[in-house]
Amino acid sequence: MASKSKGGNTVAAVRAIAEPIAASLGLRLWDICFLKEGASWYLRIFIDKDGGVGIEDCETFSRAIDGPLDEQDPIEQSYCLEVSSPGIERELTKPGHFTACMGKKIKLRMIRPTDDGRRDLGGVLMGYDGGTVSVRLDDGTDFSFEKREASFIRLDDFDE
Repeated sequence: MASKSKGGNTVAAVRAIAEPIAASLGLRLWDICFLKEGASWYLRIFIDKDGGVGIEDCETFSRAIDGPLDEQDPIEQSYCLEVSSPGIERELTKPGHFTACMGKKIKLRMIRPTDDGRRDLGGVLMGYDGGTVSVRLDDGTDFSFEKREASFIRLDDFDE
């Protein structure tokens, strides 16, 4: 059996516990991160819902998942549970993130400059297919690239 302390296995185990709880509360899981910062481990669960997440949603979800996490014990070491909204300018990392944000403004940074020397780009997310991202850039041109070619892709909802 794989070690429960491995980040990927831990995240998958927590996701299996968290998804039905989130759904029962009218929430969606945006992301789950299990990471070490300094000497401490953190389990960060990001939740979302139409119209945005408030502190009450975070508190309700935190209380609802606390017992099942203790009972099923998918994490061997001590950790701090943090539940929050993915926030504005959330990072798009999973296929579901791209689907949820189709037609919305995004900003991205390419690992290597484009042919015209730009690394930072913005526009509207037009498509996502098997790792290929299509964007209508702010200048009106269409741009497609492989997700792995970008250092980040974020929702550009700062002004919304």
